Amino acid sequence: MIAVLTDSTCDLTPTEAQKLGIHIIPLTVHMQERELLDWQEVDPDAVYSHMKAGGTASTTPVAVAAFAARYRELLDTHDEVVSIHLSGKLSETVEHARRAATLLKLERRIHVVDSGLACTPLAEAVLAARAALLSGGDPASAVRAAEAVCAQIHAEFSVPSLDYLRRGGRIGRAQAFFGNMLGLRPILGFEGGELKALRRCKVDHATEDMLDGLRQRFGDEPLCVSVIHAGRDSGRMQSLRHAVTSSGLNVKSARMHLMGPVIGAHVGPGTFGFMARPA
Repeated sequence: MIAVLTDSTCDLTPTEAQKLGIHIIPLTVHMQERELLDWQEVDPDAVYSHMKAGGTASTTPVAVAAFAARYRELLDTHDEVVSIHLSGKLSETVEHARRAATLLKLERRIHVVDSGLACTPLAEAVLAARAALLSGGDPASAVRAAEAVCAQIHAEFSVPSLDYLRRGGRIGRAQAFFGNMLGLRPILGFEGGELKALRRCKVDHATEDMLDGLRQRFGDEPLCVSVIHAGRDSGRMQSLRHAVTSSGLNVKSARMHLMGPVIGAHVGPGTFGFMARPA
């Protein structure tokens, strides 16, 4: 038996992960002088409400000791573990996973993958690995399946407000001021394992801009598309879903995905985006 382990930044809820047979190890969210396990002890909307009220939130990676304990637990009932995590450029989590495997001297039984991604794209890579195993594949084929999906995925995000990026020190006060004054927002995407500002556009044009970018990239190719939103705003999420269905993209499957506490703590409530990959 092969276990699939990922971290909580994949933003699969604990219930979803359990149904899928995927094991999740949580990062930690620091809020109001408390340390809370991502998704287990803190809900995304609790973080977003706190930030909207003027508070800040920070995060820390999974510790080496936590990985070692989870690996021991999984290897008591499984032959090997495929361990897929958020980008090493965004967190030390994947490096801590590697250290734990080395510490246990079980590198041959623990296969650690740096996805170069986070959030919904990470979940897609994990689901691909799980599907490969369910089809009778071995750990090597599961790793290849995850890496293939990572190479195919394109995801972009935008923020309705620059204030949360400023509070977290990710942009300067002057940059936030002029961005707000001009109504400009960054379009963020994964590049080389980092979440970078790919371009800028008017705040009211961000949805159209991102979907137009997907049309240019994929053309008429059948796609799996996810709509990602930081916060349970049903009206907003329905509006984004409608934008996808009327975009002209050849959507074969679509799902809504709630951005979780860890990634949301860095970009702020209301952040939204789209992820697509060939169906």
